[in-house]
Amino acid sequence: MRRPRQLAKPRLTWQSSRPFVAIGAAAFVVIVPFFFYGDPSGHDFEFHLNSWMEVVCQWKLGILYPRWAALAHYAYGEARFLFYPPTSWMLGAWLGVLLPWKLVPGLFVWIALTLSGSSMFVLARRYLDYGDALIAAILYAANPYFLVVVYWRSAYAELLAGALFPLLLLYLLKAEDEGARAVFPMSLLVAAAWLTNVPAAVMFHYSLALLVLLIAIRQRSLRIVGIGAAAIILGGLLAAFFLLPAVYEQPWVNIAELLSLGVRPIDNFLFHVMADVDHNRFNLLVSLVAAAEMAAVAGAALLWWRKKGVPRLASLLVVWAGVAALLMFPFTSLLWDYLPKLRFVQLPWRWLLCLNVAAALLIPIAFRRVQSRVLVCITLLAVVFAVWHRVQPPWWDSALDLAVMQDDINTGKGYEGTDEYVPAGADPYEINRDARRVMWEGEGHTLIHILQWDPEAKSFIGDVDHPGKLALRLFNYPAWHVEVNGQAVPAESREVTGQLMIPVQPGKNAVMLTFVRTSDRTVGALLSALTLAVMLALKYRPYPDFK
Repeated sequence: MRRPRQLAKPRLTWQSSRPFVAIGAAAFVVIVPFFFYGDPSGHDFEFHLNSWMEVVCQWKLGILYPRWAALAHYAYGEARFLFYPPTSWMLGAWLGVLLPWKLVPGLFVWIALTLSGSSMFVLARRYLDYGDALIAAILYAANPYFLVVVYWRSAYAELLAGALFPLLLLYLLKAEDEGARAVFPMSLLVAAAWLTNVPAAVMFHYSLALLVLLIAIRQRSLRIVGIGAAAIILGGLLAAFFLLPAVYEQPWVNIAELLSLGVRPIDNFLFHVMADVDHNRFNLLVSLVAAAEMAAVAGAALLWWRKKGVPRLASLLVVWAGVAALLMFPFTSLLWDYLPKLRFVQLPWRWLLCLNVAAALLIPIAFRRVQSRVLVCITLLAVVFAVWHRVQPPWWDSALDLAVMQDDINTGKGYEGTDEYVPAGADPYEINRDARRVMWEGEGHTLIHILQWDPEAKSFIGDVDHPGKLALRLFNYPAWHVEVNGQAVPAESREVTGQLMIPVQPGKNAVMLTFVRTSDRTVGALLSALTLAVMLALKYRPYPDFK
């Protein structure tokens, strides 16, 4: 392995673009089955597709950054877009604007895999020859865990976050040579992690801390610690427009459902068995894939150790991969219980995102002969093929299935929501899916005339002859501001269902509801804007040197 090269400024030529064309071609091979079977309908498929479709609908209404998923829980709504990072649903929605929905999942996957392979190539090319770097990039873009994500999980945001981990290692290694100048790009990476996938962001921060510690020990200097800390703080501030509301408003939703039975870390350690046949089948599938990848990494690390010793890159990769592997086993359960926010990774085998960075770099270096490289790749693919046919085949959705989903969005019927984003106190399993938008609960007669029923603004007139309450087909959430005849009134929640209820007096009641910008959203946006302005202003100024 050679030393890092001082790279000249790149120019866009056919020669320089060839590796990225090859990576894109490898990513295309991964999605070839889409053309024959349809779209793989994994665990999170409907969550993402419904989100993308609803975002497109809200864009058409002029809502550029949706916050309230109005059609979730069959049009009772949820605060999905306040808590789920925007990168994946923005990208998916843009693709939906440009293409038929049946093509969007495949193109999304191709983009995510191509970005991952490209980021790995940029990292690997700093240390490896062109051929080895390209092999590392293709191995990373089409690694077995990514195949599991694509075909069984449909965890599109997590897949997109895979492109960030090679860049984390790249800029930490650059920081050894460039010092504080690496803070700016590392801050952008931290922000990108938060804005792409929260479990991946948690792993990103723990990985950053581990790698910084290893580098600091090797350098016998705290300079890298200061650089890493600055990147974490600035990255968090850059993402504050999303992070602050997501943290501040957690008590307003049933966020504890994120760690309900079946998605707790304790339920998802490798080869864990519980009283759920479907859960056990998938856990066995991902456990076999993880075991195969661990064996490949261990073999490559041992072979590299014997041949090359432990250069600086190798030591980081081996420790990083080792920690990631250990965290997938139940004897680390205490760490999952007590390390800050680690439990929000939920699924321990998600650490394969980190292990695969090491696998992609170690395999082409350790196995120098073409035959041995081919054998390793065939073995890993054989494991995926075996679990596909022997453990659990993927599920598939046709173009007709997607058309039904789109029709449910367009007609306002809505879709099944997610438990963790339901307003606190609401029970989505007790709602009446056929309820009218506004219902009278009281004596006498009423006449309801709907004037507007948009995702973030609703107005209607309720003409009643007795005092009572109007129950809406809408979950109550603190961001809803209610006015009756121009006067602000406190909204109430219906017992059990959590529907928003409005007390009214006899006569004509002009009701207006607005999903307002709460103070936490305002402060978060200001923090992000100010941080970005300051960082850009300082970008070309001399950086301090952390001692």
